[in-house]
Amino acid sequence: MILLFGGTSETADAAEAVAAAGHRVLVSTATDSPLATGAGAGITRRHGRMNRAEMVALIRQAGIRAVVDVSHPYAVELHATAAAAAAEAGVPYLRLDRPGSGSDVGQVMVRDHAEAARKAFEYGHTVLLTTGSRNLADYAAEARRTGVRWLARVLDHPDSLSACAAAGLEGDRIILGRGPFSIADNRRVIQQHQIGVLVTKDSGAAGGVAEKLAAARLENCRVVIVGRPEVATPGHATLAGLLAELKTISTLTNITTPS
Repeated sequence: MILLFGGTSETADAAEAVAAAGHRVLVSTATDSPLATGAGAGITRRHGRMNRAEMVALIRQAGIRAVVDVSHPYAVELHATAAAAAAEAGVPYLRLDRPGSGSDVGQVMVRDHAEAARKAFEYGHTVLLTTGSRNLADYAAEARRTGVRWLARVLDHPDSLSACAAAGLEGDRIILGRGPFSIADNRRVIQQHQIGVLVTKDSGAAGGVAEKLAAARLENCRVVIVGRPEVATPGHATLAGLLAELKTISTLTNITTPS
């Protein structure tokens, strides 16, 4: 069985591709939010965050033969923990690292959320945060300091709503939905709330970044992009590359599940 860490739009395709290669797949997600995790009798799902010891225990108890990580490119802690757990349990670790979007005119690339918050609120225009419900504290602090209005688009999940409440966001300043969103979707939000600055991660095509940038460009909205964090373990830029390595490992270690 392959343990596949998911939670992104690539999860279903990756799980189905791994299953098609002859493996049973256990998809692990941090929450129980609705998510396509792949169809097929050989694909199952669990949810809940795990520390390193818990991951090692799962790998051993479930007979996991390799760990495939297709979680969000900004899930640095998960990447590191999963890689360490795989190493401790003595199984291979493979990661998908989707390409970024690059930068363009009207965009500002910053290193982290603290810098993004400072930059976004210095313009004095309403800020739309599209980076999820984590790391809201920096933006809340800048909003209080500057008096600038801000909103966040987050998943419709209790964890997200709790995070927003803790950051002082409520009512129509919370936009619920699961991306990726179309250009029209993004333009509608920008127009409706008179957004002047949009904050996003460099999540690449799968994260709907191109649509955000196009919408912002059409609406003359500034964009602040939180750059990619450094990751110790190199990843594959494509699912095909990851599957090729998994096939090589399978051949060398005979981890393919017998039919």
